[in-house]
Amino acid sequence: MSLNFSPKTIENVDDQRLRIIWEDSHESVYSFQFLRQNCPCAMCKDEFSGEVLIDPEAVPPDMKPTRSEIVGNYAISFSFTDGHGTGIYSFENLRKLCKCKECSYHTGSETN
Repeated sequence: MSLNFSPKTIENVDDQRLRIIWEDSHESVYSFQFLRQNCPCAMCKDEFSGEVLIDPEAVPPDMKPTRSEIVGNYAISFSFTDGHGTGIYSFENLRKLCKCKECSYHTGSETN
């Protein structure tokens, strides 16, 4: 399956979730807690091994962004209520993080 990494729209669903509708019309919804747990920055994830360096259970379920901005034509950056703000989430990474049944089926990961 070829994934499309270009978003058509990016919007908050509510205070807890972000929705991206991709150019191929696929819809991905992410909780801000999930995004914070999956921060790709070097403080949160080892850039060589991919090992997660933060305790995902320590991220509160009511995590919210205090700032979000588009980075070039390839990513979005967030600052969160816990003060963390160094992660740049590429659109490719966000699409690969999609946990819907369709994406989980095609990527071989389990659904939640």
